[in-house]
Amino acid sequence: MIWLIIGVVVVLAIVLVVVGIRTPQNDDPIKERLSELTVGDEVMSLEELELSQDFGERILLPFFNQIGEMAQRFTPQATLENARLRLEMAGNPMQMNPAFFLMLRFVFAFLFGGLLFLIFARTGGNWIQGLGISVIFMLIGFAFPNLWLSGRISARQKSVFRAMPDALDLLTISVEAGLGFDAAMAKVHEKWINELALEFGRVIQEIRLGKLRRDALRDMADRLGVAEMTSFVAAVIQSEQLGVSMAKVLRIQSDQMRVRRRQMAEEEAHKAPIKMVFPIALLIFPSIMIILLGPAAMLLLASPLGGILGG
Repeated sequence: MIWLIIGVVVVLAIVLVVVGIRTPQNDDPIKERLSELTVGDEVMSLEELELSQDFGERILLPFFNQIGEMAQRFTPQATLENARLRLEMAGNPMQMNPAFFLMLRFVFAFLFGGLLFLIFARTGGNWIQGLGISVIFMLIGFAFPNLWLSGRISARQKSVFRAMPDALDLLTISVEAGLGFDAAMAKVHEKWINELALEFGRVIQEIRLGKLRRDALRDMADRLGVAEMTSFVAAVIQSEQLGVSMAKVLRIQSDQMRVRRRQMAEEEAHKAPIKMVFPIALLIFPSIMIILLGPAAMLLLASPLGGILGG
């Protein structure tokens, strides 16, 4: 019974992690609400617009945000800044603030540990053993939001890395056709719908609001956390300061990114045989041994020699 409960909780945690990683990025809720307000045939009041949202957006999310703001007063500033940076690197899923994300760790800790402890209490098992396993799962629940966020960050960085060579090609073609670098980034944002295009669109908005281009590009590199993007931004800023041709710099960066992507693919291909060793040794080889040696072992046990060995 204990191992069955542990297995169910572990499978549930794995499913939640996979679903969280594969969940598509939600759009800005403010933009969605404004579009609903302006596109409809009938003019909706503010109360009707609020009631048109689901229960989670109207009740649960504001409630947890309020609790997160209260917990923010007792949280060190460095911890909040680190959580904010990681949320930015993950694309700020579900529009969470740092305090709300930090509070989620305690919610999942009490959810995992408390639920398991209640099951032990209802089944009448050993209290000491149940308390120990509950503490272990409480630690797993405490680490679960960080694992989920790390998965989102990794998936987003891979998406940006794979899209960079094609995006740089489009930037190069646009600049060579006579567009400025800002207009070329706007063209990438217009033509594509991916993480890199959304970041380019955010850079364009920041530049229009008065931020310097080099500062906006550096902030984008910090938000993504991709080494190749940091190198690209440094090359663009240096070419702007030294007066080097932007089209030439973009073409060189595009060629380097394609070489880097090919090298990464070859590296992953070389890792595949090593990763296959463990499932082959643990799953395939035992099955083959049972199929091949099982009949021989049964014949051996049915023979007189089997009777001698059994005696």
